[in-house]
Amino acid sequence: MTKTTLIVCLILSCWACSQSQEDMTLSSPDGQLMLDVKVEEEKVRYQLNRNEKEVLEWSQLGLVMDQADLFEGMTLEAVTAVAAVNDQYTLVHGKKKEVTYQGNEKQYQFSNAEGKKLTIIFRLSNDGLAFQYQLDGEGDEVYTIEAEKTTFNFPETAKAWMQPIAEVNTGWESSNPSYEEEYQMGVSVGTASPIPSGWVYPALFLSNDTWVLVSEAGLGDDYCATRLDAESPGGEYAVAFPSDEEAFPGGPAKPTGRLPWKSPWRILAVGDLGTVVESTLGTDLAKPQIDMPTDFVVPGQAAWSWALGKDESITYDIQKSHIDFAAKMDYEHCLIDVNWDTTIGYDKIAELVTYAAEKGVKVHLWYNSAGSWNTTPYHPRNMLVEDEDRMSEFKRIKAMGVAGVKIDFFGGDGQSMIGYYHAILKDAAEVGLMVNFHGTTLPRGWQRTYPHLMTMESVKGFEMITFEQAFADRVPAHCAVLPFTRNVFDPMDFTPMSLDEIPNIDRRTSKAFELALTVVYESGIQHLAESPEGTAKQQQEIIHYLQQLPKTWENTKFIDGYPGEFAVLARKGEGKWYVAGINGSEQSKSVQLTLPFSDASGRWLLITDSADKSRFEIDEVAVSELDSVNLSANTGFVLFQLK
Repeated sequence: MTKTTLIVCLILSCWACSQSQEDMTLSSPDGQLMLDVKVEEEKVRYQLNRNEKEVLEWSQLGLVMDQADLFEGMTLEAVTAVAAVNDQYTLVHGKKKEVTYQGNEKQYQFSNAEGKKLTIIFRLSNDGLAFQYQLDGEGDEVYTIEAEKTTFNFPETAKAWMQPIAEVNTGWESSNPSYEEEYQMGVSVGTASPIPSGWVYPALFLSNDTWVLVSEAGLGDDYCATRLDAESPGGEYAVAFPSDEEAFPGGPAKPTGRLPWKSPWRILAVGDLGTVVESTLGTDLAKPQIDMPTDFVVPGQAAWSWALGKDESITYDIQKSHIDFAAKMDYEHCLIDVNWDTTIGYDKIAELVTYAAEKGVKVHLWYNSAGSWNTTPYHPRNMLVEDEDRMSEFKRIKAMGVAGVKIDFFGGDGQSMIGYYHAILKDAAEVGLMVNFHGTTLPRGWQRTYPHLMTMESVKGFEMITFEQAFADRVPAHCAVLPFTRNVFDPMDFTPMSLDEIPNIDRRTSKAFELALTVVYESGIQHLAESPEGTAKQQQEIIHYLQQLPKTWENTKFIDGYPGEFAVLARKGEGKWYVAGINGSEQSKSVQLTLPFSDASGRWLLITDSADKSRFEIDEVAVSELDSVNLSANTGFVLFQLK
């Protein structure tokens, strides 16, 4: 379904043998970004400027392998001419449907004192920088990359918005790491991570009035997922590997394999805040879609009982009522969570699936990733670890009519654990099941490669609010940093929207703030936390709004915001524009609305909070006359076109 074309307009095999200054630079198509490369003290270094202002100071490049040092003692062998790279592709779900990538590419070949060669491929697009390592060769010899020496060296005046990563085998039932920590916001670069294992992607920086979002893409089963080191002396952040314990049993943690080989892309979205938020580098540099049908891939909204009802809600009757709720709300899906195999059982699940199908609702089932990496008691467990068992289980539930699986509690970022994700996704594609990963690493653009990967958690989401009042108190600012970090490139299963009460928790966000998250956050399947009972208490216009939510988005535009303070986005879905904003700060804000669409005619509805925040204020407005929206602390709004 997805057609990708890659046009290289200049011949890449034509290596330039001179080392003139022109050979060592590369600019973006619009000329705003400029990359410089050099060899200094026999080490490869690079620097990035935007509009002649330094964004990255001279930073390191290189690899250390078990059989070769490709970091020390390096010399430049050759440089290719500039090549124009164009890619067009279609996403089944995401923040943008039709995507065009344009960039300029150069390849630099280096060698060490023993003659071992390393090629580094750089691409500059108008929205950022991407680069990857390439090792040529062939044969059966197995190598291991012991360390990657990539750094991102920011000026000491830069600020950072970053999330620490938990130590492996810590937390509840040894279920860490799961990318569920809170962000450090606006801290000075060089600030050490509060957790020794480092910082996760995407990491956001403000450097000389330029925003930079650092991540990686194109991660296959031949490399580990990486992170940033906990220590960053002088603002220089080094790429770090996961610990040896973050491996699938019997498999490697560090990158291990045979030649030829290419690393994942290191990607940096660079520009003003709008350029970063709208960037598609995370999928631009991901691997194209595998050969698979996509007719079973259905984006949309999901009813989900566990968010508020927890384990006690996983009963036949309650799940039947949630299927009825999904049908009434025109939600496409219903997720049945933990322990369903005993509290309901396979035979009764089959009945629920048949019942749901009659109402046009697709059922998804929860699984424990299991294995030795976690001791969580939830089940089904130990059914997906072995290839044969996994395929047998997938075929069994597919024959029952189940539409997808949610798989939880993964064991880290080692190469073999990343291989486990890929094996699951390939088997699910073959059988025809949609996939949602929880307790998990970052997707890194996998939703392009595997369009049946609907969403991944990789965030401290709504469930954590239900567990702890202290986090609920801090959550407005937390919610307001995610559109600039975690959710920029990849779908995020935050499981948003509580419009009524959260048991034993005093919710700090307003009703309109919560409603706005249905637009501000992007997920292939948006699992909505609110219950049938809580939804029924809302005004009819709110229920109608939820019933009409688009299944996925065609386009996304940044309107205004600042990380950790407020965020306003516009998204287009099913031919209509939706504009939504949240104020995560303790101060009132007047949000200026400079809207990204030319046709603002027709009827529009503006949803805000009442003065006492007890209910919604709903007004029909003329968008041409709406210059701003006033938001008090921890409130939000939704503005959308009426049919």
